[in-house]
Amino acid sequence: MISLLRFRRLILSAIALVFVFGCSQVVRAQVDDLGDETDPIRLFDRGQNAHAKNDLARALAFYEAALKLRPEFPEAEYQRGVALVGLHRPTDAEKAFARAIELRKDWILPYSALGNLLTYLMRDKEAEPHLRRALQLGAKDFITLDALSAVCFRAGNSKEALALAQRATEDEAASASAWVWLASMQSAAENPQAATTSLDHALQLDPNHIQALKERATLYTSVAAYDKAIDDLKKALLIKPGDKEISLQLAHVYDRAGKYDEEQQILAAFNQTRPATDSSRTEAAVVGTAKEIEAANNDDPKVAQPAVEELIRKNPKNAVLLARMGELTRLTDPQKSAESYRRANEIDPKNPKYAIGYAAALVQMRRFAEAEPILRRVIAAAPKEYTAHANLALALYELKRFADALPEYEWLAAARPEIAATYFFIATAHDNLGEYEQALEAYEQYLSRADPNSNKLDIEKINLRLPRLRDQIKRGQGVRRKKP
Repeated sequence: MISLLRFRRLILSAIALVFVFGCSQVVRAQVDDLGDETDPIRLFDRGQNAHAKNDLARALAFYEAALKLRPEFPEAEYQRGVALVGLHRPTDAEKAFARAIELRKDWILPYSALGNLLTYLMRDKEAEPHLRRALQLGAKDFITLDALSAVCFRAGNSKEALALAQRATEDEAASASAWVWLASMQSAAENPQAATTSLDHALQLDPNHIQALKERATLYTSVAAYDKAIDDLKKALLIKPGDKEISLQLAHVYDRAGKYDEEQQILAAFNQTRPATDSSRTEAAVVGTAKEIEAANNDDPKVAQPAVEELIRKNPKNAVLLARMGELTRLTDPQKSAESYRRANEIDPKNPKYAIGYAAALVQMRRFAEAEPILRRVIAAAPKEYTAHANLALALYELKRFADALPEYEWLAAARPEIAATYFFIATAHDNLGEYEQALEAYEQYLSRADPNSNKLDIEKINLRLPRLRDQIKRGQGVRRKKP
């Protein structure tokens, strides 16, 4: 998601500078004609100085004093809105930006600022026209483009979301987070190679961007480039030593790579264990040359896939080989991945990992309704399969069956309470159902667990949602909690 932090950074740097240099000739010409305390321009300048020092409360006082003397002062109204955003007063900021637009209808900045603010408040339908108007007026900054990209993506318009994300990275000021957002859009468009390139660029801009490292590791894992995924996660752990979520992701990669001793060391550190037996780890007799088998286990999918295809031709009933093909093609060819896992599951229906792989590929293709019964059968047979619960939760959530998704997310939270993201889904599910009291509790649980660096995007969005949510609860809105 687009972060308030990025919004504030632009306001305190690029936007502020554009405003100061863009109108300084206009306001400075009047300074000598007005007295100090009764001069709205001088008060505004003092507000700008305080704002530049991040003294937002003092800046706000100067802007409001200027507006008392000159109510029709769009620049002061706009900067007042900026300060209010920084002070976490989104309702008042919204009014200030709207007033600035009313006073000056052809000015880009308040349209962009209001559109961004409404996006963070998850009021996408209201945000969209303001963001599009900013673009019509000539906005080219990455923050406005990314905000509209997020709005389009949540509305299901993934094609335009991707195009806007690409335009955003054409801005010379585009941050590493903009490139990470582009990567997520490219992954959604099933273009993992482009997503990896974008994450590479993000890490060139910010080598310590933890989210970029984690997401690139996920992409590497999906194409069996395990050594590269391990390197990225180890670097993330150097930046954030002992982080449980990163550590468990690394354990998962070790598992996929067959490095079970390394996996067990991590799991033991967090008092977790892996299953004692796993039929996917047993060596099955494979008809093929040593060279073909070695190539099939290569980390480079371009080397491994042809070898696996040849081995499958020679061993059409080998579930391990079919599952390997499903793994290799997970991002590049989800349809083939699903078919490979489906065949593996037919051959070895007792191995839950094949069914989970099949369902996960369906989820990736957004065929959520098809994935649901498969995952429910897995869970019925293996109630503690965490990955099955996670995929089922996501499928139900994406189908907007929030009431059905909640028990799955509650199970995930009970199984691994340290994973902050679970509480975000719980909170937003309750929020969508109008269950505001439960949503507030879950948002607070998320905030208590979320990492301020890697999760700062969602943290900022939640902090903007909470004042309105608390007000809704205070007014008695939403579905009331049932008494036990």
